[in-house]
Amino acid sequence: MSPKLLFLTPDLPYPPHQGAAIRTFNLIKNLAPRHEIHLLSFIQGRDSPDRTNVLSEFCARVNTIPAPHRSIARRAWSVLFSPSPDMALRLPSPRFTNQLRICLKGERFDFVQVEAIEMAQYGIAIKEMSLPYQLRVIFDNINAEYLLQRRAFETDLKQPTRWLAALYSFIQWRKLEGYESHACTRLDKTVVVSQADAEALQMLLPGLECTVVPNGVDTTYFRPTEEDESDSTLVFTGKMDFRPNVDAVLWFAQEVLPLVRREIPGALLKVVGRNPHPRLQSLRQAAGIFLTGYVDDVRPYIGEAAVYVVPLRVGGGTRLKLLEAMSMSKAIVTTSLGCEGIVTEHNRELLFADDPAAFAAATVELMRDRERRRALGEAARKLAVSRHDWRSITPLLERVYEG
Repeated sequence: MSPKLLFLTPDLPYPPHQGAAIRTFNLIKNLAPRHEIHLLSFIQGRDSPDRTNVLSEFCARVNTIPAPHRSIARRAWSVLFSPSPDMALRLPSPRFTNQLRICLKGERFDFVQVEAIEMAQYGIAIKEMSLPYQLRVIFDNINAEYLLQRRAFETDLKQPTRWLAALYSFIQWRKLEGYESHACTRLDKTVVVSQADAEALQMLLPGLECTVVPNGVDTTYFRPTEEDESDSTLVFTGKMDFRPNVDAVLWFAQEVLPLVRREIPGALLKVVGRNPHPRLQSLRQAAGIFLTGYVDDVRPYIGEAAVYVVPLRVGGGTRLKLLEAMSMSKAIVTTSLGCEGIVTEHNRELLFADDPAAFAAATVELMRDRERRRALGEAARKLAVSRHDWRSITPLLERVYEG
């Protein structure tokens, strides 16, 4: 008999337009043919019936609770004085806890899957509940969060204008070390998206057993297009109020793009993603840069790119957006961090570059050489299909349930 699963998520995992939602939606979609899945999720802002209707195609039941609101003043106080990290304080909700208890007493689940560290508190709460049956709690730790904050601290510390942000990251890094360790220790099984994240957690907890269930891509949906790409267009996609993405675009726009445009004056950077952060507003007046904001479908933009750029200097986990570009056979230039967690080889599937001059040189090289772009893109697509299609990744998670 297949296990009955309850997923807990910080937001409805539909539409799958950003990291956590992409991962959770595709895991649910590919588990659904063999498992009975129930979903209990927060909703951020106004709910849309279309979102729950789609999820109901894969879930036996979808329950939603409005996310709690936290004022700026309350958040500032907790950042300074609470022993818990900011991420643990985003979604505490007695209403959610009560609904969780109702779900667990109304159905007999084999596993509860906690998606992301914001929801770890509810996995811990389950372990403290008195239930008439036993179940196991799986912690899908989508990022090694303490590592992300440590890297953000190290990056922002180099810029005096970012020292306040560096202080925030330092505080969060230290708090997350304890909180993330506690969650991994208290819950029954920890799942991570890459071996690098597993090793990061094992630095905190030597001997911790982690199962790597990589991020993936729908290679049928993200496939090469017949549309002509533009030799002058560079594309970056991602949620544009996410701090690592903001840093990446600013670094590329200020340090790399001027070098590219010195060689190719018509080069255009398209930044495709919702909620551009106020720090990016100055780029709207910059030559050769276009911020799209939210788009319904990123595929036409990726398809247009001569080169897909991943100039990430901060972060952790695996880049779902990079996998989308690989699946669409795009030529890619990335920092070493930008492709962390994906086993690739320089000059085979993509090009690595970690300083502005090298990044610009690699980008210009590909913009001028269509055949080289095509060869890299074909190799990238082959890797995405063979190793990162969700249909081949989901069985790795099922082995966690079987084990």
